[in-house]
Amino acid sequence: AGYRPALSCLKKRGGKKMDKEKVELGKKVTLLRGISIIIGTIIGAGIFISPKGILKHSGSVGVSLLVWIACGVLSLFGALSYAELGTCIKKSGGHYTYIMEAFGPQMAFIRLWADLIAIRPAGMAVISLAFGQYILEPLFMPCGIPPLAVKLATAIGLTSVMYLNSMSVTWTARIQIFLTVSKLLAIAIIIVPGMYQLFKGETRHFENAFDLSNVQLSGMPLAFYSGMYAYAGWFYLNFVTEEVNNPAKTVPLAICISMAIVTSCYVLTNVAYYTVMSAEELLASSAVAVTFAERLLGNFSIAVPVFVALSCYGSMNGCIFALSRMFYVASREGQLPEVLSMIHVRRHTPLAAVLIMYPMTMLQLLVGDIYSLLNFMSFLRWLFIGVVVLGLIYLRYTKPDLPRPFKVSISTPLCSYI
Repeated sequence: AGYRPALSCLKKRGGKKMDKEKVELGKKVTLLRGISIIIGTIIGAGIFISPKGILKHSGSVGVSLLVWIACGVLSLFGALSYAELGTCIKKSGGHYTYIMEAFGPQMAFIRLWADLIAIRPAGMAVISLAFGQYILEPLFMPCGIPPLAVKLATAIGLTSVMYLNSMSVTWTARIQIFLTVSKLLAIAIIIVPGMYQLFKGETRHFENAFDLSNVQLSGMPLAFYSGMYAYAGWFYLNFVTEEVNNPAKTVPLAICISMAIVTSCYVLTNVAYYTVMSAEELLASSAVAVTFAERLLGNFSIAVPVFVALSCYGSMNGCIFALSRMFYVASREGQLPEVLSMIHVRRHTPLAAVLIMYPMTMLQLLVGDIYSLLNFMSFLRWLFIGVVVLGLIYLRYTKPDLPRPFKVSISTPLCSYI
């Protein structure tokens, strides 16, 4: 057999049977790789999908920018809370593991199956569909892309990500670094020309930026849903804690550096959009980044959808890398079939845990569209993240002696929960 349970396996060397040797996931995630996993997972489809949703529900340019900043601050509070959990509970699995430690196996079981059946397949389908849309954009510009072609490209992209994560942890991490650089380049291609336009005096779309005539409080929760979706991913390093070198130092440092970079990039990207497009034009655009590039970059605009597609591919890669470890840990705890806790002897990848999401994700991308899937997953995702943050507060009182190399103020999880 190509894989064995993670507990132990027998190996032969030089014709002699050796003692039982533990087969486990190696500590191959350094600070740079940790930052690349977080940034590479956060910056994906969100910055190219969410501007439209945030502007629509916030009602004005100025309020939409405030929502972007507020979502970044809330995400930072949540990320710092997860940094404490990741340094005191040194197990992979993220949300699932922390709910298990705080509230027991029943609550963790509910979270696990909500993830497996609904939240994660829908989230992967959203990112994958954005990848399929943008990777085909240069081939069909200026015409529309047939929906069937988008779903076919999406299926090919998803399959390739699954294969990559099944073959090698090292190559998955290396490619993630490359894709992270690519997506930061894509953001820079938007920010730099946009800032140049701003310094030239292109500020007409910022006039009356805080006109509140179209602002409705009932729409603000939906605006924050879209914004928080764009920032989702700050928790993924916690899914692979067992593979992180020196997690007590690496996890909080990687989270803080990543959130500072992402929040700055997101706010500046949206400012850049408004130097070229009015609020009405942004809402009318089907692909905001492509519209921006067509108006400002001329012939070079064809490169933007390619970089956006690479950005989405990086998010797909980071998600699969992290989520497979959650299913691996759940199997080890006895809440999923034992085969999912098996590790390939030569490749040291949790092969079965990588592939488990493939059928459900394929089903959802074939029957859904981006915005319906986004609404479907958002409520459940943030509900359970709120449960994890409450778990941090609960553990402060039930396990006060638990070693905490990194500890946040009690106001931090309260702010992120509110």
